[in-house]
Amino acid sequence: MDSTRVTEYPTSFERPTAGADPADPRGALLHTPAPAHTPGAAALPAPSAEGRAGETPAGPATGPDGAFEHSQPPAGQAAEPDHRPRPVPETIPAQPGGDTAPAAGPERRTGQVPAPGRPTPMRRDGDRLRFVGAATRRIARGMDLDEIVMGLCRATVPTFADAILVYLREPLPVGDERPSGPLVLRLRRTDRIPADRDTEGGFMPAVQPEPSELDTVGSELCEVRPGSALAEVLRGVRPVFTDAPAARAALPELLGEGGEFAVPGGQRAILAPLRGRRRVIGAALFLRGPERIAFETDDLLVAAQLATHSALGIDKAVLYGREAYIADELQRTMLPENLPRCTGVRLASRYLPAAETARVGGDWYDAIPLPGSRVALVVGDVMGHSMTSAAIMGQLRTTAQTLAGLDLPPQEVLHHLDEQAQRLGTDRMATCLYAVYDPVAHRITVANAGHPPPVLLHLGGRAEVLSVPAGAPIGVGGVDFEAVELDAPAGGTLLLYTDGLVESRLRDVWTGIEQLREKLEATAELTGADHAPPLEALCDEVLDMLGPGDRDDDIALLAARFDGIAPSDVAYWELEPEDAAPGRARRLARRELARWGLEDLTDSVELLVSEVVTNAVRYASRPVTLRLLRTDVLRCEVGDDVPQLPRLRQARATDEGGRGLYLVNRMARRWGATRLSTGKVVWFELNR
Repeated sequence: MDSTRVTEYPTSFERPTAGADPADPRGALLHTPAPAHTPGAAALPAPSAEGRAGETPAGPATGPDGAFEHSQPPAGQAAEPDHRPRPVPETIPAQPGGDTAPAAGPERRTGQVPAPGRPTPMRRDGDRLRFVGAATRRIARGMDLDEIVMGLCRATVPTFADAILVYLREPLPVGDERPSGPLVLRLRRTDRIPADRDTEGGFMPAVQPEPSELDTVGSELCEVRPGSALAEVLRGVRPVFTDAPAARAALPELLGEGGEFAVPGGQRAILAPLRGRRRVIGAALFLRGPERIAFETDDLLVAAQLATHSALGIDKAVLYGREAYIADELQRTMLPENLPRCTGVRLASRYLPAAETARVGGDWYDAIPLPGSRVALVVGDVMGHSMTSAAIMGQLRTTAQTLAGLDLPPQEVLHHLDEQAQRLGTDRMATCLYAVYDPVAHRITVANAGHPPPVLLHLGGRAEVLSVPAGAPIGVGGVDFEAVELDAPAGGTLLLYTDGLVESRLRDVWTGIEQLREKLEATAELTGADHAPPLEALCDEVLDMLGPGDRDDDIALLAARFDGIAPSDVAYWELEPEDAAPGRARRLARRELARWGLEDLTDSVELLVSEVVTNAVRYASRPVTLRLLRTDVLRCEVGDDVPQLPRLRQARATDEGGRGLYLVNRMARRWGATRLSTGKVVWFELNR
C-alpha cells in the first residue's frame, strides 16, 4: 500500500508575489492573480456600504484575496486536514492591485470600495507590525547619516507611501550642543515611485502619481520661525494628517509658497516630526497619490514608529561622525604632518590604522633635526589602539622631542621616557626605538626598548636585520638601556616599523621580519645593484606584503635613505677663546670657500662668522669649534661650552653691541641655536 501522500499548497505568504520587503521598491504593487472560482462554493454577499470598523458583518468575512478569514468549510463539505505550513513572514503581505485584482467588497475598516488597478491598504494590524519590524531593521542597519535616511526612504516607498520628503536640521546638533541661530530645515532626500517598473516575472507597471502633485513637492531650505504653524506642529512631536488645519497652515512654510496645493488632500499626506534624544532634528512628509487609497488612523502610528527610529538613528550617526572626526584630528595632530628636510638623509613614512572604525592608535614615528646636521629617528608603539593609547602616544612623542632637543644620548632618552610612562600610570606600556644618524661620520647610534629590530637595505640589494639589544618596554621601570653604534653606509636605507607590520594572528614576529627582509631584497632587485629603490615606492611595496588577515594592529613605518656628507665637503677647526679668534675664523672661511669655488659668498660668510665667533669667545672658557658644510646649502656651525642660548633683540642706539644676531637674522637663509650636553651650537645657512 502506498504511503499517504501529502500535497502541500503554498500559503498566501509563500507565493512569488506574496511579500513586500521595504528593501524591494516594487513591493507595494505586486501583481496578484485573482483566485479561481470553486464550484459549489456559496456565493459571498457583498458587505453593506455602511460597514464600519468594529461592526460584525452579516455574512462571512473575507480576507484580502477573497478567501475566508475563518477556517470553517461551507455547509455540506467535510473539513479536510490542512497540512499547509503557515510561516510568519518577515515582510508585509502583498497588496493586490491591477486589473486582475479580486472583486472584493468594501474594505472592512473604512467601508470604502477600492477601485480596480489601485493599491489597497494594509488590511490587518499584523501587516503593519510586520512592516514596521522590517522597516526599523533596515533603518537600524545604517551606520552613517546617508545610510539611515536612505533606509527610511527605501523602506517607505512604495510599500507605505508613493513619495517621501526628509528634512533635517541644518546644521545637525551633536549631543548636548545648544544650536545657535534660527531653526533651518534642509531637504536631505526625496524618493518617489520610479517612472518605469519591471514588468517581467509577474510584476506589473505601477500607476504613476500625477507630476503636478508629487513631483513638484519640496523646496531646498526652509526657516522655521518661532511661533509659526510649522513650529507648533514640530513641537507637537506626533505625526499629523496634513488636512488638519494646523498642518495645512504649516505646509507653505515647509514646502514654499504654493507647495500646499501640490499635496494631495483627503488624508493622503502625513507630516511626522523627527525628534532625537533631546530636540526635534527634522521632519518627514509621507505622500500618497490620488489614485491610491488614503491613509488610515492606524497609519499615524506607523509613521510615528518610522520617525522615532529614524531620528534616534540619525542622532547616533551624528555622534559617531563627530567621534570619528575627533579621532582623525587627534591622530593627525599626534603624528608629524610633514617630515623635516635634513642634510645627508632623505625620509619617507606611512601610517595605517587598524581599521576604518578604529582610526586612532598608539603607534608613532618622528624625525628630529639635531645639532651638527644629525637627525634623530624615532618609532614607538603604545599598547592598544584606542583614544587613550593615542593620548599617551602624544605625551610620549612630545617628551621624546624635548629630550632630543637636549641632545641626550639615545639610551638616556629611553630612560627618561620610561620615567615619564611610569608617571602617566602603572599600566602605561610602550615600545620604542631611538636612533641618531650622523651624516658626517656615516654612523648611527641605536637604543631599543622592546621594539622589533630595524632592517638595513644595503645599496647592493642585501637586506640585514640589525643586531640591536631588545631591552625592556617603556613603563617597566628600573631597567638600563644599552646603545650600540653601527655603520650607516651611503646609499643604504634604514627601515623602522611597528609590530603591526610583521606580526598578526597568522604569523609570529620573527616570521614577519624574515618576510620583510625578503620583500626588501626582492624590491631592490627590480632597480639593480647600483641604484637604490625610490623611497616612496619602497614604502608602498613594503605595505603590499600585508595580507587580508594581517591588519590586527595599526602600523607606523619610517624609511631613511643615508646619503651622508662626503669628507671633501666638510671643513672643521678649533679656535682658542682669544681676541684673535674672529680674525683667524675669517681667514679660514675665506680659504675654504675659495677651494670650493664659492667666492661669491665670501663677504657674507666672513661677516657672519666674525659676529658669531666674537659672541662665542667672549664667554667661552674652552676652545671654540668652527665647521663648514657644503651640501645643497652652505652651513656654518660655531660651538662653545656655554649652555645659555643667544636671543635676538633690538639694540638701542646707544648700545655698543647686540647687533650680531640681528645681522645673522637679516642675511642668513636660516639660523638657530641648540643646547648640547657640553654647551651649545649656533648655526646659520646661506643659499649657494
